Amino acid sequence: MTTDLKNELASKPHYRILDGLRGVAAIIVVTFHLTEPLGTGHLDILVNHGYLAVDFFFLLSGFVIGYAYHDRWKNITVGNFFKRRIERLQPMVILGMTLGAIGFYFTDSTIWPLIHTIPLWKMLLVMLIGYTILPVPLSLDIRGWQEMHPLNSVGWSLFFEYIANILYAVWIRKFSTTALTILVILSAIALAHLALTNGDVSGGWTLNLEQVRVGFTRTMYPFFAGLLLSRIAKPIKIKNSFLWCSLLVALVLYMPRIGGANHFWMNGFYESVCVIVVFPAIVYLGATGTMRTNREYKICKFLGEISYPLYLVHYPFVYFYVAWISNNKGITLMQAWPYALLILFSSIILAYVALKWYDEPVRRWLRKKMG
Repeated sequence: MTTDLKNELASKPHYRILDGLRGVAAIIVVTFHLTEPLGTGHLDILVNHGYLAVDFFFLLSGFVIGYAYHDRWKNITVGNFFKRRIERLQPMVILGMTLGAIGFYFTDSTIWPLIHTIPLWKMLLVMLIGYTILPVPLSLDIRGWQEMHPLNSVGWSLFFEYIANILYAVWIRKFSTTALTILVILSAIALAHLALTNGDVSGGWTLNLEQVRVGFTRTMYPFFAGLLLSRIAKPIKIKNSFLWCSLLVALVLYMPRIGGANHFWMNGFYESVCVIVVFPAIVYLGATGTMRTNREYKICKFLGEISYPLYLVHYPFVYFYVAWISNNKGITLMQAWPYALLILFSSIILAYVALKWYDEPVRRWLRKKMG
């Protein structure tokens, strides 16, 4: 056992297994985005439920924030809390938007035929708004996909992450466990209704009334269920929990579409059960599991460290990949997989480089500046 692991076990426990699971889910998100353009719609995407990783991230976030801050509010202010969240989230947001801006004009293709007509000032304006993680209006939809963040699509989930953090810090942290339980139950009902009526919970990245409703619904249950779980979970010791939880995450996210085109409700029921029941169970098992070996510790630590950078840096690569597929109609999985694999590993490498050479130094600097 290394000194790092000994020190970590001697202090307030850090949930390294949950870090590892976040990394596993982040890698699956990349594979989802790489197989998505090869499908004709939700029914035949190879990594069919990869988008549920976002709901898993929300639940992890709620759990970890509840664990980290629930007993600290006598010593910190709401302003301190937001400083810490900005320090944690914003550096990679800025890098992700910058990468999207650098590659924007090079992704001109049949799927985005108007890119070359977008003036530079407009693209830079979208980038600057993206730095704040505020969604851009549809009048600034410079790519044509109606994304909240046309330079880096995944920014939409960070927007809702911030909203959940605001609701938590300003109001919901004061809820009793009973009141929080009622909120979580109502949010679960709303989530199940969305899934059953739509056939899935996919959506939330467009700035219109319907999609914003989807985004809020996808955020409210998992984030605050994670918060509730952090309050009521009783630790038990589970062997090999990282392995079993990783397999369970992969099984849920790689599951093919259920019910086909004729029975949308079946897929909605599946997703409801996964988000409302299975994901909390995975987080509970991961939080109460134990690491037996130094190798497992290092794997979880590495996966946890790259998870957030990977999420923010991979999509600019995906835009190039989608442009290539759209410009070469009829590309098959057998033809695309070498390029997809290259993007996956390149994204992981870039995520690690960004973590060590950019994210960690910038966060240290911000910590000093913001006290």
